Amino acid sequence: MTVALVGAGPGDPGLITVRGLELLRRCHVLVYDRLVAEELVAEAPADAIKIARDELRQEEVNLLLVSYGAEGYRVVRLKGGDPFVFGRGGEEALALAEAAVPFVLVPGVSSVSAVPAAAGIPVTHRGLSGSVTAVAAHDPERLDFAALARVGGTLLFFMGLARLGELADGLMSNGLDPATPAAVIASGTSDAQASVTATLEELPAAAAGLEPPALVVVGETVALAAELRPSRPAAPGSAPAVRSPRNSR
Repeated sequence: MTVALVGAGPGDPGLITVRGLELLRRCHVLVYDRLVAEELVAEAPADAIKIARDELRQEEVNLLLVSYGAEGYRVVRLKGGDPFVFGRGGEEALALAEAAVPFVLVPGVSSVSAVPAAAGIPVTHRGLSGSVTAVAAHDPERLDFAALARVGGTLLFFMGLARLGELADGLMSNGLDPATPAAVIASGTSDAQASVTATLEELPAAAAGLEPPALVVVGETVALAAELRPSRPAAPGSAPAVRSPRNSR
C-alpha cells in the first residue's frame, strides 16, 4: 500500500477510525482538507510532509497523490467525513487506479448520520422516517424539488446554507408542508457546534448568523431533537470513580 484515502470524520477528532489513525501516525506524506481537525494533522509524524489541500485544484491533488505514491511514500489523503460521501474520493481513487498506484480506502464516520445525531436528530425512526435522501445543495437550480418534496423520509442538504431560502421555497412550492420540522447544524460534532430547529418556512430566518460548514435537515425526525439532544461529553478526568462489583459488596 502506498496511498490511503482516509475519512477523518465530521469534525470531532475522536471520531476518526482506529485504522485511519494508525495510518496517519505512520505516513510520510499527509494531504489534508481544511475542515480536518488540527489535532488530527498533529498526529502525523513530525518529519512528515504536510500539504493543505485548500489552495489546490482537484487535478493538482490527484497529481500529488499519484506522484508521491509512485515514488513509494506512505501517503495519507485525509478527508472530512467519509471519502466517498461528497468527498471526491472516487475521483482520487480513479486517478490512482489509472496510474497503477496501489491504494486503500479507509471509510470515515459520515456527516450523513453523525451530524444530525450530535444535535439529537435520528435520520431514521420507526413510524416517522424509513429513508434518507442526501443532496449536494450548493446549486439549487439543478435540484428536482418536485421529486424531493414527495420522496418522504429525511432530507439532508449538504453545502446549502448560503442558499437556504431557495431550498425552503423550492420544497414548499412543490408541495412540502411549510410546517415540516427542519434544522440547520453548523460545525457538527465539534466544540463549535451550533444548531437551530424551526418549521421549514421559518428556518431561513432562524438560521441567520450560522456559519458553514452546515447541514440542513428536513423531516419529521427533527421534532425529536428537543427530547434527544445529547449532553456534551464530560471533560477528561471528570468521570466519577467506578467500583468493581467485587469491591462493592
